[in-house]
This record gives sequence, C-alpha cells and structure tokens, in this order.
Amino acid sequence: MKKLILVRHGKAEDDLHDISDFERSLVSRGKIISRQMAQRLKLKEKSHGILVSSPAFRALETAMIFAIELGIPAEEIIMDSKIYSGLSMKNLPNMLTSVDENADAIVLFGHNPVFSDLANDLSQAGCDPMPKSGVVCLSFNIKTWSEIRKKSGKLEYFLKPEK
Repeated sequence: MKKLILVRHGKAEDDLHDISDFERSLVSRGKIISRQMAQRLKLKEKSHGILVSSPAFRALETAMIFAIELGIPAEEIIMDSKIYSGLSMKNLPNMLTSVDENADAIVLFGHNPVFSDLANDLSQAGCDPMPKSGVVCLSFNIKTWSEIRKKSGKLEYFLKPEK
C-alpha cells in the first residue's frame, strides 16, 4: 500500500511585474492557513513519509511550514523542478521512483492546475479542484511507485481550509 498526498501551496502574493512567478511568497493568511492544514494532516497521518516540493518559493514555504508542524527537519525536504514545470500523469511514476521506491508515503507540494488534474486523474471516483492549501490523500494498492496508474487511487480524504 502506498499513499500519495498532494498539497497545493498557500495563498501567495499577486503576480506582479517586479518579481517573477517563481519568487512569489506566501501572504500572511497563506502562512496561517498552511499551518492549520499541516496540523490537520498531522492528526490524520501517523507517518508522513517523504516531503517533495516544487522549488518555487511559495510551494517551498508551504512545505517548510508543514515540515515544522510535522516535526520533520526542513533540510529533509526534497526539491524537484519537475513539480514546477512539466509534472504530468505521464511522468509522475518515474518522478516518484526517483525519490525513493521504498517510501510508503510521499507528500508533494505544488501548484494548480496540475495538482487538481493529478488528483482527479488518479482517483477512481475523480476529485474536485484543489483550493489553495488544500490536501488530497490517495492510497494505492501497489508495491512500487512505478505501478501507479490513472484512476487507480482511492481518495482517503480531501482537506479544505475552513472559510
């Protein structure tokens, strides 16, 4: 059994001309909600597995907040540029096996629309679009990440920020 947990980054600064999209930071509200969502995840999962983040600053900030709340050293967060540019259903299994084939759980931190599309494509029943700071957990009855397939995951939970 493998679990893939997708975390969409928190609310970030607007896309302004003076900073690149890659450098955008979380706003205060994004940090607060990300911390709340990390605390909710901590109640759901005994083992959080490996944390892998897009290197874009807003996603990495979100991953760091989760790491702190989950008691994981920030230096253990793995950055993978494919999450920022080029992640798809086609290359997801290969990306996961490059992280650690033996890991039973991987938490990915990244962006929409890719994360919502992945959650929907992987879930047997489909999945609604992910809000900012949303957390989707899918379980797979597989032994290796390379076996992950479209519509093969069971939606264990979908945590959404409270309004």
